Amino acid sequence: MKRMQSDQSYISVALSRIVVVRAIKVAIFVGTILALINHGEKIMSLSLTYKDWFKIILTYLVPYAVSTWSAVGAIMADTSSH
Repeated sequence: MKRMQSDQSYISVALSRIVVVRAIKVAIFVGTILALINHGEKIMSLSLTYKDWFKIILTYLVPYAVSTWSAVGAIMADTSSH
């Protein structure tokens, strides 16, 4: 894994390829499971409203944000210790 420079900002680390790709993978996996748990019946019956779509989008954005926050925190902690 490519080591990040210790002087990088939170935003630059959060937008780095390794963090974005990992966060997308986590969001797809966790978001899909949560969307099916929370909205499975409406998805299967194709009866989603705009409000449901908004909630599903948030269901994917939350794991993306948590994964990004966690990864950036770990990377920055690692680079500050070297």
